[in-house]
Amino acid sequence: MTDTLRVGIIGTGVMGSDHAHNLARGVRGAALVAIADAAADRAQALAAEVGVETVFTDGTQMIDSGQVDAVIIAVPDPFHATLVEACLDAGLPVLCEKPLAPTVAEAVRIIKKEDTLDHPLLTVGFMRRFDPSYLAMRARLATGSEGALLMTHSCHRNVEAYPGQDSSATVTNSAVHEIDVLPWLAGSPITEVQWLSGRPSSLIDERIDPQLLLMRAADGVLHTVELQVHAQYGYDVRCELVCERGSIEMPSVPSLVEADEYVVSANLARQAAYPADWRPRFAAAYRAELAAWVEASLAGGLPAEAATGRDSLRATIVADALVRSMNEGGALVQVPSVESVMTEEA
Repeated sequence: MTDTLRVGIIGTGVMGSDHAHNLARGVRGAALVAIADAAADRAQALAAEVGVETVFTDGTQMIDSGQVDAVIIAVPDPFHATLVEACLDAGLPVLCEKPLAPTVAEAVRIIKKEDTLDHPLLTVGFMRRFDPSYLAMRARLATGSEGALLMTHSCHRNVEAYPGQDSSATVTNSAVHEIDVLPWLAGSPITEVQWLSGRPSSLIDERIDPQLLLMRAADGVLHTVELQVHAQYGYDVRCELVCERGSIEMPSVPSLVEADEYVVSANLARQAAYPADWRPRFAAAYRAELAAWVEASLAGGLPAEAATGRDSLRATIVADALVRSMNEGGALVQVPSVESVMTEEA
């Protein structure tokens, strides 16, 4: 591998465009050299914006071209598995946006393919592991100053729901971030889940909103997660770690500095702005994730904090269990281990 990682991006939607602009602004050791999208006009437009000359209308052609050293996959979920497998076959490090694949079976197939390689190549884009707030809470928890972790409380609210999706998408597309980051924070896998809801919002008909998820870890820690994907007022993520002698809480609006926003105190009131979506809130996390991925890829490894294929599979297994609880009227559902699922899918 050379000193510069030639990166190609497949997909020109929201995340593909964001990754492209981040790379174009400069990530040490990386050069964005190619963009691929089935929509040629979109690919050409993004390439012109970021100063890239090479454009493909087929992601597999990019992977097989010999013109890239590593690939970012940011296409719709159903196309992830095929493209990830093509990268593994070509021996290229790949950063795939979450989820790794829509189904457990597809994720297992990818992991088994990666297991046959000399070294792992797959990183999955659960960017909250690189967020300064989550990292700071994890580091504080590790000191033991507040005693053992007992419970966590999380809140995840979006301005409006993505159209054309049902209630299960709240779990599989939104809650999946908490499903990944909470066990990472707490250091124990989720073994039991339950889905609940209260009075549904009258502002959205196509899915139940909000939803409440209860997830118990192997060490007994209980995670509560409230999801409201049509909250209207802004994008809002919160997290509190409840310990024996105190709690560790994420700042109420940690995106203010990142988004060039501010707090106004005047007329006996204090007011802050909320971002419209997740990108301003997690901009620093995305940049840190990219930088770590580039550095690790140049060194022939994976970023230390990044989600692996197995981590992503674990999140998918937990999400499936929560959807099962939803479909069974809030039943308590046991979560199988990654190892048992891998054996069943053999």
